[in-house]
Amino acid sequence: MKSYRKELWFEVPARRQIVHIQKQIEDCLRESGIQEGLLLCNAMHITASVFINDNESGLHQDFEKFLERLAPEKPYSQYQHNGFEDNGDAHLKRTIMGREVVVAVTAGKLDLGPWEQIFYYELDGRRRKRVLVKIIGE
Repeated sequence: MKSYRKELWFEVPARRQIVHIQKQIEDCLRESGIQEGLLLCNAMHITASVFINDNESGLHQDFEKFLERLAPEKPYSQYQHNGFEDNGDAHLKRTIMGREVVVAVTAGKLDLGPWEQIFYYELDGRRRKRVLVKIIGE
């Protein structure tokens, strides 16, 4: 069995932003040479997420509104976590959006549904963060 590992780095200038990363993931799969197996893609930071959904800007705005209703950024004082940092909301939002995705690899391609795309969701930006891509298979 082959194994491939790569870190992708992102530095989002905004506090929150959804970044379409499907092309970078497909590039990793090509580099790996793996034709059949599994791909794991996960955020390596507890205030960021990797998720799969539709690449539709209205839906992305809906995610933002939905998460902000559940865990509003302000007032910062509402979170026990906040003290040295002001990102308690980002930790909660990440829990909702998830840490990682696992995608089947079939015939050297990501085995996704017709509208499924892979995204990185920065929830506490303005600093450099990484995403791990790990692929195993033959």
